[in-house]
Amino acid sequence: MTEGKRKFFDRLDRTGRLLENFALVVLLGGLVGVGVAEIVLREIFGRGISWAEEFSRLTVLWLAMIAAIAAARENRHIRIDALGHLLPDILFRATRVLVDLFAAAVCAVIAWHAWRYLQIEIEFEDTVFRETPAWIVHSVVPAAFALTAYRFVLSAAKSALGSDTAQTRTPMP
Repeated sequence: MTEGKRKFFDRLDRTGRLLENFALVVLLGGLVGVGVAEIVLREIFGRGISWAEEFSRLTVLWLAMIAAIAAARENRHIRIDALGHLLPDILFRATRVLVDLFAAAVCAVIAWHAWRYLQIEIEFEDTVFRETPAWIVHSVVPAAFALTAYRFVLSAAKSALGSDTAQTRTPMP
Protein backbone atom coordinates (compact mmCIF):
# COMPACT_ATOMS: atom_id res chain seq x y z
CA MET A 1 0.00 0.00 0.00
CA THR A 2 1.31 3.41 -0.89
CA GLU A 3 2.10 5.98 1.76
CA GLY A 4 -0.76 8.27 0.63
CA LYS A 5 -3.35 5.49 0.87
CA ARG A 6 -2.08 4.42 4.27
CA LYS A 7 -2.33 7.99 5.58
CA PHE A 8 -5.84 8.29 4.16
CA PHE A 9 -6.98 5.07 5.89
CA ASP A 10 -5.27 6.10 9.12
CA ARG A 11 -7.08 9.43 9.02
CA LEU A 12 -10.36 7.64 8.26
CA ASP A 13 -9.76 5.28 11.18
CA ARG A 14 -8.99 8.16 13.56
CA THR A 15 -12.15 9.97 12.45
CA GLY A 16 -14.21 6.83 13.01
CA ARG A 17 -12.71 6.38 16.48
CA LEU A 18 -13.43 10.00 17.35
CA LEU A 19 -17.05 9.77 16.18
CA GLU A 20 -17.63 6.47 17.99
CA ASN A 21 -16.12 7.75 21.24
CA PHE A 22 -18.02 11.03 20.98
CA ALA A 23 -21.32 9.19 20.41
CA LEU A 24 -20.67 6.90 23.37
CA VAL A 25 -19.92 9.83 25.69
CA VAL A 26 -22.94 11.86 24.54
CA LEU A 27 -25.33 8.90 24.76
CA LEU A 28 -24.11 7.79 28.17
CA GLY A 29 -24.24 11.36 29.47
CA GLY A 30 -27.76 11.76 28.12
CA LEU A 31 -28.87 8.48 29.65
CA VAL A 32 -27.48 9.38 33.07
CA GLY A 33 -28.81 12.95 32.86
CA VAL A 34 -32.35 11.92 31.95
CA GLY A 35 -32.28 9.15 34.57
CA VAL A 36 -31.20 11.51 37.33
CA ALA A 37 -33.71 14.16 36.24
CA GLU A 38 -36.49 11.56 36.22
CA ILE A 39 -35.65 10.43 39.76
CA VAL A 40 -35.43 13.99 41.09
CA LEU A 41 -38.68 15.07 39.42
CA ARG A 42 -40.58 12.03 40.69
CA GLU A 43 -39.29 12.35 44.25
CA ILE A 44 -39.65 16.12 44.62
CA PHE A 45 -42.60 16.99 42.38
CA GLY A 46 -44.37 13.66 42.09
CA ARG A 47 -44.23 13.86 38.30
CA GLY A 48 -41.71 12.56 35.83
CA ILE A 49 -40.74 13.07 32.23
CA SER A 50 -43.32 11.40 29.98
CA TRP A 51 -40.76 10.19 27.44
CA ALA A 52 -37.96 9.24 29.85
CA GLU A 53 -38.56 5.46 29.82
CA GLU A 54 -38.71 5.25 26.03
CA PHE A 55 -35.65 7.49 25.73
CA SER A 56 -33.74 5.28 28.17
CA ARG A 57 -34.61 2.07 26.31
CA LEU A 58 -33.63 3.50 22.93
CA THR A 59 -30.45 5.06 24.32
CA VAL A 60 -29.39 1.70 25.75
CA LEU A 61 -29.95 0.18 22.28
CA TRP A 62 -27.77 2.83 20.67
CA LEU A 63 -25.10 2.48 23.36
CA ALA A 64 -24.97 -1.28 22.90
CA MET A 65 -24.69 -1.04 19.11
CA ILE A 66 -22.00 1.64 19.11
CA ALA A 67 -20.08 -0.10 21.90
CA ALA A 68 -20.13 -3.31 19.83
CA ILE A 69 -18.52 -1.45 16.93
CA ALA A 70 -15.89 0.00 19.27
CA ALA A 71 -15.24 -3.43 20.82
CA ALA A 72 -14.66 -4.97 17.38
CA ARG A 73 -12.44 -2.02 16.49
CA GLU A 74 -10.25 -2.58 19.54
CA ASN A 75 -10.42 -6.38 19.33
CA ARG A 76 -11.93 -6.35 22.82
CA HIS A 77 -15.03 -8.36 22.07
CA ILE A 78 -15.75 -11.74 23.63
CA ARG A 79 -13.49 -14.35 22.06
CA ILE A 80 -13.04 -17.94 23.15
CA ASP A 81 -9.45 -18.93 22.54
CA ALA A 82 -9.00 -22.48 23.80
CA LEU A 83 -6.10 -23.57 21.60
CA GLY A 84 -4.43 -20.32 20.54
CA HIS A 85 -1.56 -20.67 22.97
CA LEU A 86 -0.71 -24.12 21.59
CA LEU A 87 -0.59 -23.29 17.87
CA PRO A 88 2.45 -22.13 15.91
CA ASP A 89 2.29 -18.54 14.65
CA ILE A 90 1.13 -19.37 11.11
CA LEU A 91 -1.74 -21.56 12.35
CA PHE A 92 -2.62 -19.02 15.02
CA ARG A 93 -2.95 -16.29 12.38
CA ALA A 94 -4.89 -18.63 10.08
CA THR A 95 -7.41 -19.43 12.80
CA ARG A 96 -7.77 -15.73 13.60
CA VAL A 97 -8.49 -15.03 9.94
CA LEU A 98 -11.12 -17.77 9.77
CA VAL A 99 -12.78 -16.73 13.03
CA ASP A 100 -12.85 -13.06 12.03
CA LEU A 101 -14.27 -13.90 8.59
CA PHE A 102 -16.93 -16.10 10.20
CA ALA A 103 -17.83 -13.29 12.64
CA ALA A 104 -17.99 -10.84 9.72
CA ALA A 105 -20.33 -13.18 7.83
CA VAL A 106 -22.61 -13.56 10.86
CA CYS A 107 -22.68 -9.79 11.41
CA ALA A 108 -23.43 -9.23 7.70
CA VAL A 109 -26.34 -11.69 7.81
CA ILE A 110 -27.74 -9.99 10.92
CA ALA A 111 -27.32 -6.58 9.26
CA TRP A 112 -29.20 -7.83 6.19
CA HIS A 113 -32.09 -9.19 8.24
CA ALA A 114 -32.19 -6.08 10.42
CA TRP A 115 -32.40 -4.05 7.20
CA ARG A 116 -35.31 -6.22 6.04
CA TYR A 117 -37.03 -5.70 9.41
CA LEU A 118 -36.50 -1.95 9.04
CA GLN A 119 -38.29 -2.07 5.69
CA ILE A 120 -41.28 -3.72 7.38
CA GLU A 121 -41.20 -1.10 10.12
CA ILE A 122 -41.29 1.64 7.46
CA GLU A 123 -44.24 -0.05 5.80
CA PHE A 124 -46.24 -0.29 9.04
CA GLU A 125 -45.37 3.32 9.98
CA ASP A 126 -44.47 2.56 13.62
CA THR A 127 -43.60 5.58 15.73
CA VAL A 128 -41.59 6.38 18.85
CA PHE A 129 -41.73 9.55 20.97
CA ARG A 130 -45.32 10.01 19.72
CA GLU A 131 -44.53 11.16 16.18
CA THR A 132 -40.99 10.13 15.19
CA PRO A 133 -40.88 7.24 12.73
CA ALA A 134 -39.43 4.25 14.59
CA TRP A 135 -37.29 3.19 11.64
CA ILE A 136 -35.14 6.31 12.07
CA VAL A 137 -34.27 5.39 15.65
CA HIS A 138 -33.94 1.67 14.93
CA SER A 139 -31.71 2.18 11.88
CA VAL A 140 -28.73 1.93 14.22
CA VAL A 141 -29.11 -1.87 14.31
CA PRO A 142 -28.37 -2.71 10.65
CA ALA A 143 -25.80 0.08 10.46
CA ALA A 144 -23.95 -1.14 13.55
CA PHE A 145 -23.89 -4.76 12.41
CA ALA A 146 -22.68 -3.71 8.95
CA LEU A 147 -19.89 -1.63 10.50
CA THR A 148 -18.99 -4.46 12.87
CA ALA A 149 -18.77 -6.84 9.89
CA TYR A 150 -16.49 -4.31 8.20
CA ARG A 151 -14.28 -4.17 11.31
CA PHE A 152 -14.02 -7.98 11.36
CA VAL A 153 -13.04 -8.05 7.68
CA LEU A 154 -10.32 -5.48 8.39
CA SER A 155 -9.12 -7.53 11.34
CA ALA A 156 -8.99 -10.67 9.17
CA ALA A 157 -7.00 -8.82 6.52
CA LYS A 158 -4.54 -7.53 9.12
CA SER A 159 -4.14 -11.02 10.56
CA ALA A 160 -3.62 -12.52 7.12
CA LEU A 161 -0.91 -9.99 6.33
CA GLY A 162 0.63 -10.35 9.77
CA SER A 163 0.46 -6.60 10.25
CA ASP A 164 -1.83 -6.54 13.27
CA THR A 165 0.27 -6.20 16.36
CA ALA A 166 -2.82 -5.89 18.61
CA GLN A 167 -3.77 -9.52 18.03
CA THR A 168 -1.55 -11.24 20.51
CA ARG A 169 -2.01 -14.62 22.09
CA THR A 170 -4.04 -14.97 25.22
CA PRO A 171 -1.78 -16.18 28.03
CA MET A 172 -2.78 -19.31 29.89
CA PRO A 173 -4.10 -18.65 33.42
